[in-house]
Amino acid sequence: MIKTKTKEELETMRRAGAILAKILNYLRAVIRPGISTKELEIIADEQFQRYKVVSAFKGYKGFPASICTSINEEVVHGIPSERQLKEGDIISLDLGIRLNGLYCDMAYTQPVGKIKTDVQRLIDVTKESLMKGIKQARINNRVSDISYAVQTYVESNGFSTVRDFVGHGIGRQLHEEPQIPNFGRPNCGDVIREGMVFAIEPMVNMGTWEVEILENGWTAVTKDRKPSAHFEHTVAILESGAVILTQ
Repeated sequence: MIKTKTKEELETMRRAGAILAKILNYLRAVIRPGISTKELEIIADEQFQRYKVVSAFKGYKGFPASICTSINEEVVHGIPSERQLKEGDIISLDLGIRLNGLYCDMAYTQPVGKIKTDVQRLIDVTKESLMKGIKQARINNRVSDISYAVQTYVESNGFSTVRDFVGHGIGRQLHEEPQIPNFGRPNCGDVIREGMVFAIEPMVNMGTWEVEILENGWTAVTKDRKPSAHFEHTVAILESGAVILTQ
């Protein structure tokens, strides 16, 4: 069953989303060639403490870090390490927090210095596909309308959407019903109702949609090792339409 949120819960999630967006923007500002992903995690932890929020990821099903840092062909669940970013890389930052028992989740793919034109286009298309999906997150639409909007936009631009990982409901739990794939037919699945909150997150690959999991048991990479981009917002469904909480 898809849980709807009370006005009080939505207000807490709005506050959490605003904090999360500030933290992610802070991280984006310090990304540069030579910084390690472990340093990014340390900075994120300092910001979590500053805003008195808790990482949603640390320890979740055994995940060993506070944030996800996925570089180039890494799709999701990259684990911070001593690896340093270099000019021409892209990095997907995925962050989640808990505030007063409620979660928010977001992701952003950031260039490191100057990147190739086709990789920048991958980022731009992924970001826009998220907005296409959000536009379909409205009362009386169905969940698959979000999926269809993302897939059709991505594929019309020559890229592919990952099948193995999905967006999701969010609230008292980090992952709630429904699952929100980034592919599928329109007008299927659950009807969208006021008060629902979704984490919509297109993961888009330059080549094949297929992925593999590395030996660490977490990090997913593209099977052909071509770049991947990832954007995510937590979105509340209101009578007036979808409201992005993480901005």
